Amino acid sequence: MEKVIDLNVLRAENITKIYNKRKAVDGVTIEVFEGEVVGLLGPNGAGKTTTFYCIVGLIKPDGGRVLLGEEDVTDDPTYIRARKGISYLPQEPSIFRKLTVEENIKAILEMHGLPEREIKERTDWLLERFGISHLR
Repeated sequence: MEKVIDLNVLRAENITKIYNKRKAVDGVTIEVFEGEVVGLLGPNGAGKTTTFYCIVGLIKPDGGRVLLGEEDVTDDPTYIRARKGISYLPQEPSIFRKLTVEENIKAILEMHGLPEREIKERTDWLLERFGISHLR
């Protein structure tokens, strides 16, 4: 039987990350399909955050690769991956630490050159959609 490739799947294959001769992530493989929301569970130090950072491009894995459909995005920087739809909601309260949640969303939308009214509408929609309006 022929293997069917879903072009809307994000796949991290055999991701490895080593810090000071210690494997923080050891051969993790995960698939995420369009529309899924994923969380990794495990004790502190298990490599959950490091795995996510490798997938979204904040750090480069020492081994393995990240695929979006058939496209290898392992070497793509974070902003390129974000344009392709690879993003995440970090546990920290803000990506840009001195900004609020709302200001962070607006900062990202402003990079697309949208009119101020549309930025406000999209920001409000996103805050509502993710159920985080209370974090403005």
